[in-house]
Amino acid sequence: MSGLWREETALVVAYLVGSLTFATILVRLTSGIDIRTVGSGNAGGTNVLRTSGKGLALVVALLDVLKGVVAVLLMKTVTYDPRWLGAAAVAAILGHVFPVFFGFRGGKGVATAVGSFAVLSPGSVLVIVAVFVLVVAATRFVSLGSVTAACLLPVTAGLVFKAPEGTVVAAVVAATLLVISHRTNIGRLLSGTERRLGKKDE
Repeated sequence: MSGLWREETALVVAYLVGSLTFATILVRLTSGIDIRTVGSGNAGGTNVLRTSGKGLALVVALLDVLKGVVAVLLMKTVTYDPRWLGAAAVAAILGHVFPVFFGFRGGKGVATAVGSFAVLSPGSVLVIVAVFVLVVAATRFVSLGSVTAACLLPVTAGLVFKAPEGTVVAAVVAATLLVISHRTNIGRLLSGTERRLGKKDE
């Protein structure tokens, strides 16, 4: 098996790992409900928090971060090429947003992006997580914190921490994907109808 084939296989595995949408899996196991039919309809930690409580939401968030870490580490068993490692990060995020196991209806990819880039550019992740916390604390809008942090990811990776080009390119792609996945939230923010943290709906 050639090196390229191993890398391509690892990329597919990264997508499949990302497709393990833990919000959908755990809420269904604990309550029999499809998380995508309640609350905001999003298969992510924020919707689990609002519909199923803090404990389960924390477990979901941690597992979503972990699968991003695992996806990149699996690629590292094959190659240390930043281009392939960045591709694995993007593949995991794509899997979370468009999971093959759940009809391509997943979450928004933020926690998985955090896990992926915690391996690729840990300093950048520390910065964007701090920004996320500050924005959410100030505004109570999780979506605004997520979009702001996403937009800062390639900037901090490329300009502040001088990450390899492959990592920066992956950060740009990931940020674009995260912004697109939050497009309905952005529309609600602009129209003044977005729900703040603590409300039932996003």
